[in-house]
Amino acid sequence: MAYRRADRVNALLQRELANLISEELRDPRISFPTVTSVETTSDLRTARVFVSVLGDDTAVASTMKALNEARPFIRHEVGERTDLRFVPEIEFVNDGSAARAARIATLLRQAHEGEAKP
Repeated sequence: MAYRRADRVNALLQRELANLISEELRDPRISFPTVTSVETTSDLRTARVFVSVLGDDTAVASTMKALNEARPFIRHEVGERTDLRFVPEIEFVNDGSAARAARIATLLRQAHEGEAKP
């Protein structure tokens, strides 16, 4: 399969957004976000940014709200930092895969400990 331009744009956006969110945004509502992946449409007009947030449901909700409110600033900064002809519209999506993975690891550990006890 050929290496598509969208894949290169996804990697570029993920790198720039992770750097921008962790170093430039000073909103106290944002708590430990990690940009896990970026998916752009084939026409490169829209980008879904998957963000994993460390914390409880309140931290996740406040972080996602703050990121959505900062979208114009973030999009402008991405345009300044990259050579993209058109900066895609950004949509932040909560990525709960890290939380699910931690829950599964905890359940497996508990099951293993249960088997080890006579």
